Amino acid sequence: MLMVLVGGLTRLTDSGLSITEWAPIRGALPPFTQADWLAEFEKYKQIPEYQLVNLGMSMAEFKFIYWWEWGHRFLGRIVGLVFFIPFVVFLVQKKINRRQLPPLLGLFALGGLQGFMGWYMVASGLTERVDVSQYRLAMHLGLALIIFAAALWLALNYWRGTAQNAGIGKHSAIAAIIVVAVLMQSLLGALVAGINAGKTYTDWPLMDGDFIPSGLFDMQPFWLNFFESHLTVQFDHRMVAYALTGFIGWHIHSVLRSGTGGAAALSAKWLGGAMLLQIVLGISALMLAVPISLGAAHQLGAVALLAIAVTHLHILYKQAL
Repeated sequence: MLMVLVGGLTRLTDSGLSITEWAPIRGALPPFTQADWLAEFEKYKQIPEYQLVNLGMSMAEFKFIYWWEWGHRFLGRIVGLVFFIPFVVFLVQKKINRRQLPPLLGLFALGGLQGFMGWYMVASGLTERVDVSQYRLAMHLGLALIIFAAALWLALNYWRGTAQNAGIGKHSAIAAIIVVAVLMQSLLGALVAGINAGKTYTDWPLMDGDFIPSGLFDMQPFWLNFFESHLTVQFDHRMVAYALTGFIGWHIHSVLRSGTGGAAALSAKWLGGAMLLQIVLGISALMLAVPISLGAAHQLGAVALLAIAVTHLHILYKQAL
């Protein structure tokens, strides 16, 4: 969760392009001397973001964005070590059986892929753009959320155990759809952030003066509107939020009405509370033109909502509900 939060703040502070090289080993150390800082600053001055957006920025301003990006990358290395060192120790101690090994190795491989995906995203903003590609940004965030959900699912298996009668029932099937829907809504949010669409239409509940604004599909070809149009991308994010709220509300009602108590009912209520909080954060961030604090809180809220959705699914799955 901290990794996603720092990544979001790196995006919100426009710091992601401050380090123009991918050096997995050497890059673990930041600049130490004034000469090192001047060399890094000189590399940054060669890219379009500096030349077209930040021309004339001071060394102090450059250090501010550099530390955000370096911190994000360094935290990624720490996450890898937090996984890898205990994994090796438990493996040597033979505390990991053959059945547990494949998902753990898969999780580690996803972490490595995420490091490459981060650089693939950054590389899109180093030559012809002044920002990273919103498509690659969505891929980077999406993979982060998949890693998070997978890690949480494995953790729940260890904490709660896996029942022999676990399976997909009516409620757990809906809960699985909710997990996927929350993930897809988060990707829509990444597209909104990627093209700064959250800062263009800041009225609510109307949008540009109408509930369904005109001009949603003005771009040609048609499909481009869903990824490039500020109006359409933000409209989609709003509409999916409304639909997801209604769907989660119906699911909570169904779970509680079925008489299922205990952890299943409690997690359903938590799911509803997290969704409502996320809506409040989203509307507040929008109407205030996405200040950094609310933008970060909204992204963290998405991770929390996903965590609760995954936990709720695990509980229902374990009880075969």
